[in-house]
Amino acid sequence: MVTDVAAQLHVPVAELRSGQRFEGRFACTRKDRLTARNGSAYLSLELRDRTGSIAARVFRDAERIGLRFEAGDAIAARGRTSRFRGELVAELDDVRALEPHEADPAQFLPAAYRSVDELDGFLEHLTRGIADQGLRDVVVGLVHAGPFAGEFRRAPCTRGGHHSYLGGLLEHTVAVATLVPELCTLHPRLDSDLLLAAAIVHDVGKTREFTYGARFETSEEGRLLGHLAIGATMIGEVASGLPDERRLALLHCVLSHHGAEAGPLARSGPGGRGFGSPEALALQRLNALDASVKGVLEHGT
Repeated sequence: MVTDVAAQLHVPVAELRSGQRFEGRFACTRKDRLTARNGSAYLSLELRDRTGSIAARVFRDAERIGLRFEAGDAIAARGRTSRFRGELVAELDDVRALEPHEADPAQFLPAAYRSVDELDGFLEHLTRGIADQGLRDVVVGLVHAGPFAGEFRRAPCTRGGHHSYLGGLLEHTVAVATLVPELCTLHPRLDSDLLLAAAIVHDVGKTREFTYGARFETSEEGRLLGHLAIGATMIGEVASGLPDERRLALLHCVLSHHGAEAGPLARSGPGGRGFGSPEALALQRLNALDASVKGVLEHGT
């Protein structure tokens, strides 16, 4: 059986060499039950950690071992590496699924290239730029001192699109918020406090949209409500002290940042394309700019 002590002494995929025995923790990203030429069943797997992925096989006791885990599980595995048709593969002796408390998502999931501490410093600086004390208190209560502040720094922005890695939400938020002062310099009639606060909290609902294991998944709340509705609820819980006009303006920006067609004014205006404020329109454009450019850089055109 895979031992806990040895599993903690994880050998990164990038450091595995042919003929090496290993024992460690991985994400099982693929699991297929196949039949060998002699008619016996075997498992064909793909294992991944933050350094890379490797193809793996289970030949002995494949049926029994296969009942212990599924694709998408975080697993502990033991085996030996070899070369097959020029590629490094792993033949596994034993595999078991890790319990949730045993798995650290940072072992398996991609993470931001930029320092989270550095990004956090930028976010604090941007927050201090909000002169309206009421709006600043809302931002602080949501992303700096509230119960989801830690999740704000851990969450991805998407499961497989732009910023789809640990720290992606923080990186995207800093990028969008950094664009706000430049835009407000060009267009001084914009309410810079409202736009900056909205930029910082526009995706706060994503702190409750994902679950973490061998890969990013969508929480039940995220599946049923989506991050726009979740974010509006979270903002409403901390913004009760704001004047109604200010609170509603902030909520409108957040609910419309995917476009007026998806927001509360979807049925108003010619073709349902109305925004309730220039700040809502500005946030939608800034959000789309960073998301689309980042998406092209990560995934190509």
